[in-house]
Amino acid sequence: MINKLKSDFKRIFEIESEEVFFSPGRVNLIGEHTDYNGGHVFPCALSFGTYGVVSKRNDKNIRMYSLNFEDIGVVEFNLDSIEYDKTHDWVNYPKGVAKVIQDKGNNIEHGLDILVYGNIPNGAGLSSSASLELLMAVILNDTFNLGIDMVDMVKYAQEAENKFIGVNCGIMDQFAIGMGKDRCAILLDCNTLKYRYSEINMEGYSIVIGNTNKRRGLADSKYNERRSECERALSNLQTKLNVKSLGELTEEEFEANKELIENEVDRKRAKHAVYENQRTLKAVKALEDNNLELFGQLMVGSHVSLRDDYEVTGIELDTLVSLALKQDGVIGARMTGAGFGGCTVSIVRNENVGNFIENVTKGYEEEIGYAPTFYVANISSGTRKIG
Repeated sequence: MINKLKSDFKRIFEIESEEVFFSPGRVNLIGEHTDYNGGHVFPCALSFGTYGVVSKRNDKNIRMYSLNFEDIGVVEFNLDSIEYDKTHDWVNYPKGVAKVIQDKGNNIEHGLDILVYGNIPNGAGLSSSASLELLMAVILNDTFNLGIDMVDMVKYAQEAENKFIGVNCGIMDQFAIGMGKDRCAILLDCNTLKYRYSEINMEGYSIVIGNTNKRRGLADSKYNERRSECERALSNLQTKLNVKSLGELTEEEFEANKELIENEVDRKRAKHAVYENQRTLKAVKALEDNNLELFGQLMVGSHVSLRDDYEVTGIELDTLVSLALKQDGVIGARMTGAGFGGCTVSIVRNENVGNFIENVTKGYEEEIGYAPTFYVANISSGTRKIG
């Protein structure tokens, strides 16, 4: 693949490439919509992601080309005048990162030519945008010896998405992608950014990702709406409780004080945030105790809460999860990502994976009218130079 990307680079930019970088996608095993509520998440980086092939230029221009969006062609911008431009489409993500890195006082001395290719399913909710952001951060950090540590690059990428793109995302996607570690998921406290790696020992089982193939645009989905519903609920709770985030509450504290939340919808949203955070901590302990069965039950509980209290699933995700749970060898399944389409994640016994994919595809096609796509996921390290 790297040789092909280098020859594509030469064809498009008419010069030789110098270096190759890789930035993974991510899947969150449990802990959904908890990140911006100050709770815990449990994601891992994936073996598919975004590749970047790079060569230095003598001017201050950055030219970018994606093999995934060939119709857009080469997009060029100048490092001295970076502004959001709708016509630049996907390039706004790396542009935003370049702007934030410069705004933090780092000197990007000259331009670059960058060829990008991603094998993350676009719009699947496996975080192609954060993968692209970290790719750009690591390219700039490495090329110009900026000495920025990975946690700061993660924060810069999130800031670019929040302020430059205008999506009010939490930090989980960027953190999982930047800090990913082979064979491990990351238990991350989004309030403090304290984290620890937890080895995923699923002897005899696979993580199977199912893509509903319903496109999901995060910026124009109800993501920001859910966020403000939780902020309102928190603000109501703060009239009596000394808390900075919903993630600080136990289930008991929430139940004792939930009447403070004036709006019934806001109350449901907050309930999900509190209970999902506690579910995540229980799930990590279950995994570390080799209790895969309990881990699977908690995954199912997560999906039910996302469906009923947070209302971010929809018929495609619900159908995929419901079909998954009827199959032999499945110990848990849930939606993963922001919802409103995108993907599910299931834990499936290795010998059942083939039948699982066949049966769920057939059932989904009958009910929804088109086929889902499945990927058996391998866990990967975070964004890095590979050549």
